[in-house]
Parts: sequence; C-alpha cells; structure tokens
Amino acid sequence: MTTQIADNGVLLQEALTHFPAGVVALSATVQGERQVLIASSFSVGISYEPPLVLFSVQKSSSTWPSIKDAPLIGVSVMGEDHNPVCRQLASRDKSKRFNGVETFSGEQDDLYISGSPLWLTCSIYQEVDAGDHILILLKIEDFQAHSLHMPLVLHRSSLGRWDRI
Repeated sequence: MTTQIADNGVLLQEALTHFPAGVVALSATVQGERQVLIASSFSVGISYEPPLVLFSVQKSSSTWPSIKDAPLIGVSVMGEDHNPVCRQLASRDKSKRFNGVETFSGEQDDLYISGSPLWLTCSIYQEVDAGDHILILLKIEDFQAHSLHMPLVLHRSSLGRWDRI
C-alpha cells in the first residue's frame, strides 16, 4: 500500500482536498520587517492544559525560519472576506505581501490581520520532525475572539465561506 500511495502522490494530494480546513496567517515583525506564513494545516484543541494548537510547515519554507525567531507569533484565523488578502499574503513576492493589508501589532512583535474571527497570541512549545514537514506545537498565551467575522475555509483547492461549502 505504501508503494501505491507513493506512486500516486498527486492523486493523494487531490483526494485530501476533499477535507475542508480553516486557514490562518502566522505573523510577526522580525528585525523590523513584517513576516507572514499562510497555513491550512492548523488544528485547535490539541491540549487545554497547557493550551496548545498545531500546524505544519514544509521544511523548504523560507519564511518560517524568520517567524520562529519572534518572541510571540500572532495567529489570525482568516475571515470570510479575506480571500484576496489570503492569496496576497501567501504570494511568493514577499515585498508585496502586506501592501494595503490592515494589521494590528502586539506588544512583542506579534502581528495580526484585521477582520479575523480569532487572534491567538502564541509562543513555540515544540517542533517535531514529520517527513517533508515540521509539526509546530504553539502554546496559546492570549486570545481575542471577534464574533462578527466568519472563518475562511479551504475546500477542494478553493477558498470560501463555511456556509457555502
């Protein structure tokens, strides 16, 4: 079975898009520059004592090494109106990621995207090697919920509102 999955990596990747996922922006200001990483591998409720969330990042990421040096990381759950913002923040052109994007800065260089349903202020709890990715456990240090905003969902390679999927 492992050989079959390895031989059909593209088919597996497409099949996994049938599972809807929330989208988050992990961001911080590092050495005076705003950094952001978009992740759809985010999971909540990993632990409540201590309060932990989880996401995974490709080992080839050029952004994560900068963000992880920040004392605190701002996690913004992307909102239903963030489709174009999400695509812009995920752009390969790092110099244009934040053009016109309204942000809020925390006290320790943690950074948040305005219009998000939820902001989590996190510190790195643990990193775990996982094949071509790294699993990152984040400890929630603080949070702000904004109930007026609904989350953005990634499903079948498309971004949309949760109630339309």
